[in-house]
Amino acid sequence: MIFLLYQVTYSSDTLRVKAYLYLPQGCSLPDITTYETSHFDSVSSAFPKFASIHTSLHLQPLASHYPSATMHDTDNIPEQWPVLIYCRGGLGSYGGVNTVWLEQFVHKGYIVFAPSYRGNEGGEGRDEYGGKDVEDVHAAYRLMQRLPFVDRTRISLMGFSRGAINAVHTATAYNEGPDKVHKLVLWSGVADVERTYHERTDLRRTLKRVLGGSPRTAPEAYLARSPLSKANKLSCPVLIMHGTSDTQVNYSHGTRMYHWLKRRGADVTFHAYGGQDHHFHEKIHESAVNNMFDWLAAP
Repeated sequence: MIFLLYQVTYSSDTLRVKAYLYLPQGCSLPDITTYETSHFDSVSSAFPKFASIHTSLHLQPLASHYPSATMHDTDNIPEQWPVLIYCRGGLGSYGGVNTVWLEQFVHKGYIVFAPSYRGNEGGEGRDEYGGKDVEDVHAAYRLMQRLPFVDRTRISLMGFSRGAINAVHTATAYNEGPDKVHKLVLWSGVADVERTYHERTDLRRTLKRVLGGSPRTAPEAYLARSPLSKANKLSCPVLIMHGTSDTQVNYSHGTRMYHWLKRRGADVTFHAYGGQDHHFHEKIHESAVNNMFDWLAAP
């Protein structure tokens, strides 16, 4: 499958932040490639339905790894597409957006939007490890809701590693009404930030700097970021995927989140991947991606 790839600058709070936007074959912004500047104001002048969006969005086309191709089957192109918002892991320049994963995801027929978080890849502000940067994902969700070629009832979130913090906070912020989050995937996700502090001695100095202290001196910062503290507000179906030999986010993060949700009657599914670390082996990863999209597509 051929796809279109853009680096996006969009508004979050008062900041201009960065993201990646992948559009599957057959889904394209109207004649966007004919505008060398790629400013949305050029597009909206020709296509009024985009006029309410252009002031907060700037697109820069990027080259994909795939050659261009002519569409042969134009009869089965949907008018509206499902979306997966991918919440990256890591902090700052460490563990940035995994574009190889995004290429795998867009091949499943989804629009994929991946915030880089504030302070990264030229974006304004500072990454706070699930602090104010959570608004970057909120803003991404609202942006996807406004695009006319998006199926607003099928906007799902995936949080990888630390990205689980941002994904869960967004899913709990948009948890009711017709535009609520469709489904939530937590892949190797952090559930308890205080536990991460104790488990990852290599991250302690960074966490104390970013969060303003240790769990003993700044407990509210750790609690506020922990997905477990927000999980009681989750109303969408949840899929948890975790390797049993994860050396970066212990397997217990996944099991604790699962059992916490299960006891409260949530619609939660758990996929354990035996012997897998934080990143799965290639063949296991491919299988996990297929499993994830089968689950996303299921009623």
